[in-house]
Amino acid sequence: MEAAGEPERERLLHTQRLKAAVHYTVGCLCQEVAEDKDIQFSKQTIAAISEITFRQCETFAKDLEMFARHGKRTIINSEDVKLLARRSNSLLRYITQKSEELASNNLEQKERKKKKKSSAAKGRRTSDEQMEAAMAESEDSNMA
Repeated sequence: MEAAGEPERERLLHTQRLKAAVHYTVGCLCQEVAEDKDIQFSKQTIAAISEITFRQCETFAKDLEMFARHGKRTIINSEDVKLLARRSNSLLRYITQKSEELASNNLEQKERKKKKKSSAAKGRRTSDEQMEAAMAESEDSNMA
């Protein structure tokens, strides 16, 4: 019986850690805004912002999961994230820009890897050819 409750306890522990991390981050952001705008945030306000943020993230996660499932996939991709951000034009533009940058960087890395592989293969062939030439010279000198 006790083993069945273990995954639930672990999930609860992860949730508490995430909530604490969100609360800490919100607190830091509120502190920055407070210093910049010369205002104060109460502990209750920070807690409320933290809770709303955490709940919104849970909703986002569920929506992303549903988008992937609707596409008969088990992996959430950038198109799912863009779909999630569709109601905020500025966020959608930002995500689209970052997605394009990542795609461009991935393409460049793949091209570099291909070039390295082809130059390494050429280098091996050159070494092999040199080895064969050296062996041929050695055989020639042994015959003489």
